[in-house]
Amino acid sequence: MLFSPNLYAFFSENMAKTIQLNIIIRVYQSIEELPAAERHLLEQARLAAEKAYAPYSNFYVGAALLTADGDIIRGNNQENAAYPSGLCAERTALFAAGANNPNSQIQMLAVTARRKGEARYTAANPCGACRQVIAEYEDRQKIPIRIIMEGQNGEIWVADSINMLLPFRFSRENL
Repeated sequence: MLFSPNLYAFFSENMAKTIQLNIIIRVYQSIEELPAAERHLLEQARLAAEKAYAPYSNFYVGAALLTADGDIIRGNNQENAAYPSGLCAERTALFAAGANNPNSQIQMLAVTARRKGEARYTAANPCGACRQVIAEYEDRQKIPIRIIMEGQNGEIWVADSINMLLPFRFSRENL
């Protein structure tokens, strides 16, 4: 039996449940308001952005992560004329950490960006692919990774875990 659109709407409205997500992001008005360790890490991400290879997008992204050992590992976006062959700053830093410090836990990750010819930094947050990779690292090390993101107008956004940016993530439990 086929349902009419009106009958379907009746069933979906009366049978569906609602899920409400609570996402907590701390917003600082400027880099100067950040705690010293977070400020230093964001400054390292800014330095990484300056060395990005972005001749096609002219969008320079930098990332820096802090390990439990106190190491700071930087990464930046690396573009390629064949666009899918490039890599984001966040994954560059994460994969470098995984390759060189596989047993060291990642405590924080900072990301920032700026456009070519502009002195100010602009809003930057991890893309979907980077969020999934961060989620895998959190699962792997069994502790959350604080994510510090440069925002618009000098604001800094801080999330205590990738769960705040990727609440319905894919994990080994989905396999």
